[in-house]
Amino acid sequence: MLIPVRCFTCGTLIADRYHLYLNRVKMGEKPSKVLDDMGVKRYCCRRMFVSSVETIHQLLPYYEALVRKREEIEGM
Repeated sequence: MLIPVRCFTCGTLIADRYHLYLNRVKMGEKPSKVLDDMGVKRYCCRRMFVSSVETIHQLLPYYEALVRKREEIEGM
């Protein structure tokens, strides 16, 4: 995922904390508690963490389907 380096609104550096945030949330902690522990207080910065999406996992099925379709066409 390409997390922005800085918050879009206030300009606070956020990219250095993103992997820690992801690891702790994947381990089962509540996102709000993780952000509080990391010292992320502003709602604009919190939005950057909570609203980020791993787009690669959404795009992979389409790419795999395209590869299968290409193999089908070339195999005919």
